[in-house]
Amino acid sequence: MKTIAISGSLRENVGKRDAKELRYQGKVPAVLYGGKEQVHFAVNIKDLNAAIYTPEANFLEIAIGGTKTKAVIKEAQFHPLTDLLIHVDFLQLFDDKEITMEIPVKLTGTSPGVKMGGKLVQKLRKLRVRSLPKNMPQVVEASIAQLEVGNLFRVRDLQAGNYVVTNTPEDTIVSVGMSRALKQAENDAKGK
Repeated sequence: MKTIAISGSLRENVGKRDAKELRYQGKVPAVLYGGKEQVHFAVNIKDLNAAIYTPEANFLEIAIGGTKTKAVIKEAQFHPLTDLLIHVDFLQLFDDKEITMEIPVKLTGTSPGVKMGGKLVQKLRKLRVRSLPKNMPQVVEASIAQLEVGNLFRVRDLQAGNYVVTNTPEDTIVSVGMSRALKQAENDAKGK
């Protein structure tokens, strides 16, 4: 999986006043969980843009005080009015511990139902995937090459590798429905 490198600086004080001062300086207060102790640090907001504002799933390599740690973003908090990033929680990765992440779905192939004029409807754009960090996929591929008009591709139809998709097996990922033009053509054919 793709890894993004960011650097942070340890925080001496933890509290509202200190967090407000950091945000004024263009930094975001952050916490790294999962290790022996929680690590409170600050990250430049511009360094986080590539990790937060992307549809892709990424690992992060965080350098804090000379120590590099692999992590993922567990939660990002935004200001309710300005949508400014105000806090980030990271989860430390270990090679022997499974993690759960939201991984994007990539549709592959060309649907015969869409070629006939059907409408492709993608219901799920991300799936919850659980695996060891080394087995985590960049994307989950769903082949739509067999989808005719009226067919569905569900979570249970996926060919999983060394990971487990934890969504309900009956959840629909993508379907091909009838478009208005196709319905009209069908009605005209019945009317003759």
